[in-house]
Amino acid sequence: MSLKIAFQMDPIGPIDINADSTFRIAEEAQARGHQLFYYTPDRIAFDTGRVTARGWPLTVRREKGNHFTLGAETTVDLADFDVVWLRQDPPFDMGYITTTHLLDMIHPDTLVVNDPFWVRNYPEKLLVLEFQDLTPPTMIARDLDTLKAFRATHGDVILKPLYGNGGAGVFKLSQSDGNLASLHELFSDINREPLIMQKFLPAVTKGDKRVILVDGEPVGAINRVPAAGETRSNMHVGGRPEKVELTDRDREICARIGPLLREKGQIFVGIDVIGDWLTEINVTSPTGIQELERFDGTNVAALIWEAIEARRLA
Repeated sequence: MSLKIAFQMDPIGPIDINADSTFRIAEEAQARGHQLFYYTPDRIAFDTGRVTARGWPLTVRREKGNHFTLGAETTVDLADFDVVWLRQDPPFDMGYITTTHLLDMIHPDTLVVNDPFWVRNYPEKLLVLEFQDLTPPTMIARDLDTLKAFRATHGDVILKPLYGNGGAGVFKLSQSDGNLASLHELFSDINREPLIMQKFLPAVTKGDKRVILVDGEPVGAINRVPAAGETRSNMHVGGRPEKVELTDRDREICARIGPLLREKGQIFVGIDVIGDWLTEINVTSPTGIQELERFDGTNVAALIWEAIEARRLA
C-alpha cells in the first residue's frame, strides 16, 4: 500500500545528498512506492480550520546536482496525508515551535514524525535533564554569577546556546579563561534565552559518539572526531565520522531512555555520548544515518519506514 508522505524541511536544493538524513529517508520512501510531497516551514498555514502547506510533489534521485524534481506548485491539506515529517533544522525558536503547534492539529490521524508535542516539550538539551545520573554536571542559566559559580566548582566547561545546533556558538572555557563575561554579553544581545553549561569531558578528543535509535531501540553508532585544533566534533564544523561499535555503556543508556522515546512517539532519535556520558538527546532533526549505512551496511532509513508502516498499515 502506497502512503502519502509530506516533508517539512529546509530548502532541498543545497543539501548534501551523501550526508543528509532527510534525503535518505525520502529516497527510501520513494523506493518503497510511497508518494512524496515537499514544503519549507514558512509555507505551512492554518486556514479556516485546516492545516495547509504550499509546496510541490517531489521525486528524488542520487545524482549530485540533479537530485530532485518538483511537480507543479500546489496547496494541500496536510490532514489528507498519511505521514508528515518534521525535519527542518533548529534553531528551536518561536517559528519552529509554532509549526509544532500547527502539526499537533492533524496528529495522530496523520502521523507526524517525530510527535510534535514531545519535540516541543523535549528539546534535545533539556530532555537529558531527566537522566542526571547519565549526564555530566550540567547547568541551565542566564545569570552570569550563577554560571561563574558553576565553572568555579567544575573547572573547564563547555558553554553553548540552549537551542542551537550543528556546533554553532559552542565554546570551551578553561577555569581561568577571561572570556565568560564577554560571551555572556554577546549571547544576551542576541536573545533572552538561557545558556547551557556542562563540565568539559576530555574524552571528546577521542570522539563524540552519535547513537541512532529507531522507535526506542539502538541500531548503531558513528564516532565523530574533532578536527585538529577543534573542541567541537559536529560534522557541520569539520568533525570526521568513523566506524565505531556500540558499547555496553551505550546500550545501558539506550535501555534507560528508549522506553520514554517510544512512548512519546520519537521514532528517529540521535543521542550524543562522550566517553561514558550522555550529553544530548536529539529529537528535532537528527542526522548520521548515511554515515552509519556506509560504515556497517545498516539501512536505518528502511528500519525507520518499517516502524512507520507498522503504525500506518496496521
